[in-house]
Amino acid sequence: MNTVIKEEIVFSNICEVLQILGTKWAFMVITELYKGPKRFNQLQRDVAIIKTQSLTNTLRHLEQTGIILREVFPTVPVTVEYSLTEKGSDFQIALKEMDKWAVKWQPRT
Repeated sequence: MNTVIKEEIVFSNICEVLQILGTKWAFMVITELYKGPKRFNQLQRDVAIIKTQSLTNTLRHLEQTGIILREVFPTVPVTVEYSLTEKGSDFQIALKEMDKWAVKWQPRT
């Protein structure tokens, strides 16, 4: 396999990661769910900066990409809980590496 094709594969993989984080609030929601499963209202209180519709859209996006799991419990009223999937938990490795890079290259004042 030549170098150009290998680079295209790497960039393609990176683009997939960026599509997950591309939504405005994805990083914040993932970070909150690392602390453990949460119901919608708990999550909304913890990330109060996010408007309800934006949080709903972000949760749907992360569910579609396999990062979070949405579980519905047959209670009255219905209880919905969000948690990270194995894929979502494993994503923490990538986020930690991004944090290391940011710390290394942040401007010194």
